Amino acid sequence: MMTTIDFYFDIHSPYAYLAFQRVPELARKHGCSVNYLPIDLRRTKTAVGNTGPAGIKIPAKARHLFTDLQRWADRYGVALGGRPKGMDSNRINRGVFFAQDRGVAEDYIREAYTATWVRGGDMASDELLTELAQKMGWDPDEFLAYIGSAEADERYEELFNNAIDRGVFGVPIYIIDDQMWWGNDRLQFVDEYLAGKK
Repeated sequence: MMTTIDFYFDIHSPYAYLAFQRVPELARKHGCSVNYLPIDLRRTKTAVGNTGPAGIKIPAKARHLFTDLQRWADRYGVALGGRPKGMDSNRINRGVFFAQDRGVAEDYIREAYTATWVRGGDMASDELLTELAQKMGWDPDEFLAYIGSAEADERYEELFNNAIDRGVFGVPIYIIDDQMWWGNDRLQFVDEYLAGKK
């Protein structure tokens, strides 16, 4: 049976963006599949009592946050364009379901991160979401209707509830078997765990 990496992420999170730069290739290296699981980071943190202020709202931390992000981007050899103009990720996250139903989740997530954390677009805007649908070769009206639909809401809510039941408290989080790792900087441990399963 193929091993699956359950990858919890939010397009809102730059550290999940960085983790995404490595998770697909890590899965291919070890012959695994990736289950892409978009969740609302802010709501998840609130639900589990992780109610401290966001790093960007702590001046001492905020001064170093983008330096840290840029160091990781440089290490991975990927672009990082700065903070997106809009940070409400719920509709763009729901778009993952539309992509999964068409077998192109990884491609969609890559394009979504490029539009936001590379080009700095407003992830909540109809304009960005329309461009994203066009980039994927989809009908924009169909895509926009889906991400605002009751079906998408129900799938997003079910995924959120399952995440809380599993002890998810932030992103990026990776769950394999009964093991959990949190953070872009824990991927080496994921790599070692998968190597040990061979």
